Amino acid sequence: MVQVSRVSLLACACVGATLVCVMFSRQNAIAGSEGVEQTQQSKSQQKLGKNAAAPGESDPANAKNIEIVRSKSDAHSGQDESLYPTAAQCGGCHKQIYEEWSSSQHAYASISPMFHKFEQKFQSLTQGTVGTFCVRCHQQVGTQLGEAREAPLWARSQISREGITCITCHRVKEEYGKVNGERRVEPGKIYEPVYGSGEKSVIKNVLANKETYSVKTGADGRGNDIHKGMITNDQITKSEFCVSCHQVAVNLGIKLEIVWDQYRDSPARKAGVTCQDCHMGKSPGQPAGYATAPSAIVGGKEINPGRKHANHRFIGPGYSIAHPGIFPHNTKAQATSIEDWLQFDWRAGWGSPKFEDKIAAGKINVKFPKRWADQSDREDAREIIDENLKKLDERDKLRRQVMENSSKVDGPYVEGTPRVGADLAFSYKIKNINTGHNLPSGSLGAQPQLWVNVAVVDPDGKNIWESGYVDSNGDMADLHSLDVAAGRIDTDQMLVNFQTKFLTTNVKGTDREMYLPVNFDIDPLPQLRPPSIPTTVLNHPPLVRMENHSLPPLGVREAKYSVPGKLIKKPGKYRLAFRMRSRAEPIYFMRFVGATKAMEESMNERIMNFHDFEVDVLVNG
Repeated sequence: MVQVSRVSLLACACVGATLVCVMFSRQNAIAGSEGVEQTQQSKSQQKLGKNAAAPGESDPANAKNIEIVRSKSDAHSGQDESLYPTAAQCGGCHKQIYEEWSSSQHAYASISPMFHKFEQKFQSLTQGTVGTFCVRCHQQVGTQLGEAREAPLWARSQISREGITCITCHRVKEEYGKVNGERRVEPGKIYEPVYGSGEKSVIKNVLANKETYSVKTGADGRGNDIHKGMITNDQITKSEFCVSCHQVAVNLGIKLEIVWDQYRDSPARKAGVTCQDCHMGKSPGQPAGYATAPSAIVGGKEINPGRKHANHRFIGPGYSIAHPGIFPHNTKAQATSIEDWLQFDWRAGWGSPKFEDKIAAGKINVKFPKRWADQSDREDAREIIDENLKKLDERDKLRRQVMENSSKVDGPYVEGTPRVGADLAFSYKIKNINTGHNLPSGSLGAQPQLWVNVAVVDPDGKNIWESGYVDSNGDMADLHSLDVAAGRIDTDQMLVNFQTKFLTTNVKGTDREMYLPVNFDIDPLPQLRPPSIPTTVLNHPPLVRMENHSLPPLGVREAKYSVPGKLIKKPGKYRLAFRMRSRAEPIYFMRFVGATKAMEESMNERIMNFHDFEVDVLVNG
């Protein structure tokens, strides 16, 4: 075997038109990071609560249901919400941390339309036996406040909409382990102490000079609100602190979050590398140390400059599909209700100079909702939208970094001497150089997608063969593809896919792949019932298991391909184009839970391509 050296994509700029052709899917579905052409209508929407669309969807037609939900949903228990300070309040002094957190997946946990659609479907399929299993991590403070599980975002408190917010970690005083999201936030007004690492804390100096820093520790007096002190929680700097939400099993024993299992026997743990070192350090996905920054800016003065700074972006491959007026969190956006944001058609360009000029010239006629009838309101909203989209674009760059820092691709290795009419066999070696957990890892085990897309282009610039192509919906051409099932495209026989799958026992005794760990064949009323024999005794849940296809730390997989000789018709230079692709959710799963077309479009728009390169291979006559 001979390893062919890479050709820089920059060096291939002269064949731009051909390069785009290479990177198109067989169905012309995705090019680069462009959105997938939607050719099928989504299924009717699964309702949130009783009548509302999932939060974050941008379909203005959903607005007609909003008041119904608001009037029927009693989300609050009457507890004092001031006992749970919001991230927006903390951001007054901790602005850098707030800005980092605001576009993170932690901040997205409660907003995510996909989470809400999934949670509704899971509850429906299992007759409500899941209870608060999902929301107690995604909306922990809201759950602790006693908000109704099914309450939509617009009926919830601000702190609940913040998902994994500041106090979710910094008001936890006990050390928890594997408790399936069951942990407690200590209630207390913003003046009460917070819990942290204690590293080089100088809060006592600030409190001793309240007038200098213009702060106050009670309702009376003048100045900015500040907490009375900092209490050390040693666990907050350890991986164990993350376990309670990132290693969870639903009540029958199937594991939905498996990161701790992967980490606890990893080279990273043996070397003393923590989750925080890679996900909160200065280099995405690498234990390369931490940046430095002031711990806060109080009264215009930097507090403790040069202190170790933990990045609160919590870098990972996830991304938002919510309406950009709702997420990222933006204090300027909070003056507008979620209902009104959902009626703002940002994709149509509302509020942009180009759009508003057309309105003024009478070139287009739009019947605006009452909230957005005024041009200045639309323009103000557009500024917020553009600001948030910029944050999402910045996060995309970090997503790519974390994936490229965590993996390595060698190849292609071409077998023998390529000749016209002979099969062209080649391979790549893909290595997980992340020492902490599998590639990929994360939520639901079976949903994060990672696959390889390879194409072969002949000397005339024609794409003659491809693996890792997607169907008209954007899904891989495997057994879950709706187009494959309908016979519109062929199954991708050489697909290299790192997506883990759930296997459930069929009524005849065989296993089958399923979107969720819920068996439909055995029980006409599928409920997640605890087994009669403890799972710890059986060593696996009854009738369901996970089939893991992800790469373990430092694991290597060889991706082998063979192009039929009948496609190699002429001598000359053939180009092998390679890229890896990452998406948070499969489209078939989104349809299964009742996602809207707008959600599908957003999911496909931000598919991430990385390790993209191509090489030339000479084929002899």
